[in-house]
Amino acid sequence: MADDDSDDALSLAPGVRDALLEHAREGTDRDPPAEICGVLAGERGPPDRVTAIRRVPNVAAHPRTAYELDPAATMAAIDRVEDRGDDAVGFYHSHPETDPVPSATDRARATWPGYVYLIVSPPGAIRAYRYVDDGFVEVPVRVESSE
Repeated sequence: MADDDSDDALSLAPGVRDALLEHAREGTDRDPPAEICGVLAGERGPPDRVTAIRRVPNVAAHPRTAYELDPAATMAAIDRVEDRGDDAVGFYHSHPETDPVPSATDRARATWPGYVYLIVSPPGAIRAYRYVDDGFVEVPVRVESSE
């Protein structure tokens, strides 16, 4: 995880990193392992700040190596985020058996330009990417102190 104070860094509020890792471990503990996914809630910046996650079921045909956010559950999650006065900052998913780098499938399925796509890989790697017109650009991740 990068430590960066730039305006394009993604900031994770206290507890968010742990919530992401816990959700990712649930996917890793399945037999066979499965990618998990959800919505990142918080404040769109710059810099973007994630204050909570909203879990969404993975409805991909092959969840071991791909994710597909359940469309109805995703819209419901975004509605809940906005009803609380927050923004949808982006989306997250896990790679239970590979590094947190966008796969060809991740690149092909990205559809929200300007939003963050965060990838979690157990035991604790987290990387974030902003989807732009020509693909993904890595965004440094900063975990806020709980002090």
